[in-house]
Amino acid sequence: MVTAHDPAQALAPDWLAVPDDANDLADLVWPASARRDDDGVLVVGGMRATDLVERFGTPVLLLDEQDVRDRAERTERAFRAATARHGGEARVYYAGKAFLTSDVVRWMLAAGLNVDVCSRGELETALAAGAPADRIGFHGNNKSATELERAIAAGVGTIIVDSEIEIERIGAIAERLGARQRVLVRVRSGVHADTHEFLATAHEDQKFGFSLDEAERAVARIRQLASIEFVGLHCHIGSQIFGVDGFRESASRVLALHERLLAGGDIPLLNLGGGFGIAYTRADDPAPIEELADGIVDAVAEQCAARGIAVPTLAFEPGRSIVGPAGVTLYEVGTTKPVAVETPTGSAERLYVSVDGGMSDNVRPALYGAQYSARLASRRGDGAPALVRVVGMHCESGDVVVDHEFLPGDVAPGDLVAVASTGAYSAAMSSNYNHVPRPPVVAVRDGEARVILRGETIDDLLARDTGLGRDA
Repeated sequence: MVTAHDPAQALAPDWLAVPDDANDLADLVWPASARRDDDGVLVVGGMRATDLVERFGTPVLLLDEQDVRDRAERTERAFRAATARHGGEARVYYAGKAFLTSDVVRWMLAAGLNVDVCSRGELETALAAGAPADRIGFHGNNKSATELERAIAAGVGTIIVDSEIEIERIGAIAERLGARQRVLVRVRSGVHADTHEFLATAHEDQKFGFSLDEAERAVARIRQLASIEFVGLHCHIGSQIFGVDGFRESASRVLALHERLLAGGDIPLLNLGGGFGIAYTRADDPAPIEELADGIVDAVAEQCAARGIAVPTLAFEPGRSIVGPAGVTLYEVGTTKPVAVETPTGSAERLYVSVDGGMSDNVRPALYGAQYSARLASRRGDGAPALVRVVGMHCESGDVVVDHEFLPGDVAPGDLVAVASTGAYSAAMSSNYNHVPRPPVVAVRDGEARVILRGETIDDLLARDTGLGRDA
């Protein structure tokens, strides 16, 4: 067990403090409806974790439906209000790559959002869920001719152009189909933002979009093609961004290009992307969406006023900030194991807590070193806070679910552990590594639960193996 003066504290990162209560649920990290009942059981969307596990097993990803809906509506209101103060308009696109199902599409449409997709599968999901094609934006650095033909034939509102080859491809397909396709040109502003910091350079070494100089040539070519309509620029500067400084610098650079391009015709739209951050741990302090919206839009309006140009319609593409905080993944503890670790002052002990999921249902810790928060979900722990590492069941030493956390020291096999803020990119990036079936996603709201993404079974995995049932 760990106290504030225990040598095991040397194993904890500086941002992780010993909690007064290792059962508490930090504000911003957990869904709006999360609480503990009189028995100490975690409740989300009016549903007890123990009851949900009895119905759906573990692992299971819970999504607080009302929280998702509320965040979508709040985001849409924030950007519309911010642009209205400057006499402009805003469009908000939900970034489907964060997590997309037909239910999520319908929640976004009901909240007034459009939908951003970046693959044929995401496009078909949005269309099948009833999204009007003209409310869909289609991203991707390598859209195939087949994907583009489907999008153009369906009447997708905007395609975000990413290369010169794609310009010719879109032009030829649209001409053959008798269509005039609206496009945005994606640009690299030389600004990259990450959390509360940003880096400004002359060039970015990455696969997406055109440099600011290249974009002028791309727009000139588009304007030569009768089957394509250039409607604006697109720029995305990063992910998990907490402040507005990076957006301000990027907007300044992109608006300089926007101003130059106005000589060739009207440009009604400017898409500044998304990347708004959320709290994964109590150390994270993201700005409220209203503050971000006001700061970004004010910066654009100031730049436009200084240049003597009108503020275009502004578009944004949040995903994580809408669905991420509403997600909670429940696991069952299988084993616990204290591990002695050498420190500069001697040795300390870290408790490894193994659960029945891992990198197949949330690869972000292994892929990015992402940090998460965890709590006991089936009861209120009685032990003093112990420094733990929650790890998965996969045959990989890097299979970490929560790298650093304090849980009650009496955590034991059979307990349920809940990991917060897993609504974005957990299910979306899940896999069958080690032949592990992907878990279900269950929406909870007002004391009711329903599966919105079916979990896989072993039979599902075996069904893909074409060698089974065939003679050797």
